[in-house]
Amino acid sequence: MKFSTREDIEAPIEFVYQQVADFDGLEKQALRRGYALERVEAGDAQGMGTAWNARVPFRGKTRELKARISDVSAPTGYCIQSQSGGLGMDFEVELVALSRNRTRVVIGLEVRPNTLSSRLLVQSMKFAKSNLQKRFSRRVGEFAVEIGDRYTRV
Repeated sequence: MKFSTREDIEAPIEFVYQQVADFDGLEKQALRRGYALERVEAGDAQGMGTAWNARVPFRGKTRELKARISDVSAPTGYCIQSQSGGLGMDFEVELVALSRNRTRVVIGLEVRPNTLSSRLLVQSMKFAKSNLQKRFSRRVGEFAVEIGDRYTRV
């Protein structure tokens, strides 16, 4: 199952990339939201190889999640691969410069079940896909507005 959305931000691609690839800042946001997050590997200067262990609440249960940055192509995006039980997930951020001061952010999340129980979980999520897609799009939109606001303050 795949979720994706795109937003246009009134800021140059280099600034947007700095914001979406600020993993220290993103970790702090996750901790403020109540997620248990621990960086287990630092990775290189661009973030390649950085890995986390996390505990996140999902559908009434706390789930263990292992994530690692698998691909970085600054300033156009990156990919994070993660595993939680029988679910494999790819989180991809892609940036496209529309003009000097306008950037399109395309964010996608693909969830792949690897076991029978995870297939049942994904199947039940398909019934709520439109609601989950709206929540995903709304949260990405809020993040895009925050980035645009940060750029106008600079």
